[in-house]
Amino acid sequence: MRVVFTDRSRRDLRAIAFYIARDDVAKARSFVSALRAKSIEIGKNPLAFPNLQKFRDRGVRRRVFGRYLIFYRFAGDTVVILRILHGARNHDDLLGA
Repeated sequence: MRVVFTDRSRRDLRAIAFYIARDDVAKARSFVSALRAKSIEIGKNPLAFPNLQKFRDRGVRRRVFGRYLIFYRFAGDTVVILRILHGARNHDDLLGA
């Protein structure tokens, strides 16, 4: 399946990179690259990760990577990466619940 990132998820990746880079630029590049790769891997099997009950009507699913959560949905042959958020954040508000 094709995987696309929303503008919001791209901004999330940049914000994560900037946050980590405050301490270690090389680590920021490496981690965000891995986070992006894990997002793209969802396209191989989008049903492998759980559907979120609260967002079931919207088809939102979540993949965990370290302390970060990759929120996505798919239709047809496309996976859409909606947000990439730290696990400690308020996901309901950020996903528009």
